[in-house]
Amino acid sequence: MPLSQRDTDHVFQCLRGGTVPERGLETFAVGIERERGELHRMLDLTRTGEGAVKFLRGGYGCGKTFLARLTAVDAQERGFATSFVVVSDNDLHFHRFDDVYRKVVGNLSTSACPLGALADILDRWVASVEASLIALGKDPDAPGFDASVLAKLDEELVARTRNEVPADFVRVVRTIFELKQKGQLAEASALLSWLSGSENIAAGAKKLAGIKGEIQSTDALAYLRGILAIVKGAGYAGLVIVIDEAETILRMKADVRQKSLNGMRQILDAASGFHGLLWVFTGTPDFFDTNRGVKGLQPLNERIAFTQVDGFAPLKQPQLALKPFDQKRLKEVGMKLRSMYPTTDRTRFETTVSPDYLDSLVREVSAGLRADVGVVPRQFLRRLVSVFDIVEQEPDFQPAPGKPPIEPALTHTEASLREGRPEYPPEPGEDRGYEVVNF
Repeated sequence: MPLSQRDTDHVFQCLRGGTVPERGLETFAVGIERERGELHRMLDLTRTGEGAVKFLRGGYGCGKTFLARLTAVDAQERGFATSFVVVSDNDLHFHRFDDVYRKVVGNLSTSACPLGALADILDRWVASVEASLIALGKDPDAPGFDASVLAKLDEELVARTRNEVPADFVRVVRTIFELKQKGQLAEASALLSWLSGSENIAAGAKKLAGIKGEIQSTDALAYLRGILAIVKGAGYAGLVIVIDEAETILRMKADVRQKSLNGMRQILDAASGFHGLLWVFTGTPDFFDTNRGVKGLQPLNERIAFTQVDGFAPLKQPQLALKPFDQKRLKEVGMKLRSMYPTTDRTRFETTVSPDYLDSLVREVSAGLRADVGVVPRQFLRRLVSVFDIVEQEPDFQPAPGKPPIEPALTHTEASLREGRPEYPPEPGEDRGYEVVNF
């Protein structure tokens, strides 16, 4: 199915900036059919009520973020709600489960609501409960109808969570419903923000629900169980949480790395009890295979260890390995993007940006960047889209290799890789690994 003009513009605007689009990815996905199929298997498993975890493993430029975002798109097309979270140095530490919760809920997305979807999901759940009561013969205009809705909401929460959500969670959900029925939308919105993990809610709003303070780290996973229950109550197949760039943990101080890896271990240990929830993490081999990362925490390493035999790795193991780009795959991507580019003269455009030119550009970028696959894909795509734009803009322009010369703006990681320097200078005692800690 062709992309809409809006989604096409979104794809090329993101590629101009060197970032992965959020939509339209399936139109230029190349060479990842088996890996995508394995993630579809994980979605099917999750749909049946399993709680599951999958790790996408690959070097810089292998397309981990691309496949992770494509998984989120595929999940929404299959009826899941999703949340896409990028790990950052400062505001996401895995031992602070309230940090994780806040990021996950704040980035909730559905096919109907692309961001900040909790309010819409909650409304859909309430509407579903109301419809079920009306189907049973309840009169929605009767004085006791709202009380019946509240009772049914409570009943569903207990059934879906085995009564394993905090009492404050239930009180806030009830109060949001009651406030909306009274037309007190500002107060309801404030409590919805509190339920999303906000720490800046007025005491007056919290008093309406009989709560104090904020969601604490010790309770956050239990609150996530409640969010999952609401997602499924609203009619979604489940929830997919993507945690991108887990290797960012490697840049943190040793004590924070230890705590974050232990926090990740606890999330994994709890995952099977969250029926209908799939976690997808992305990380580099350094994250998984060094003592600075997963290998340094023995219980976590044992749980998700990567296995291969004679260079072949099972797709169904916890870590799904992605292969680096080669020149053939880069050209295939270029050809797909060429066919997608919005041009006023398709014949002229495709004659000017010929397959032979794409071959030469692939060779040029690969040679100019020493064939470093971690750098090549992003630089190739940025250069390619800039050529597309100039061809469309200037009727007399004829693209050719080396015109203009490529001067890539390398990230710190890319520069380190290119110069053969370690990205993370070794630290004393790093080879000893980490102690197991619970939070």
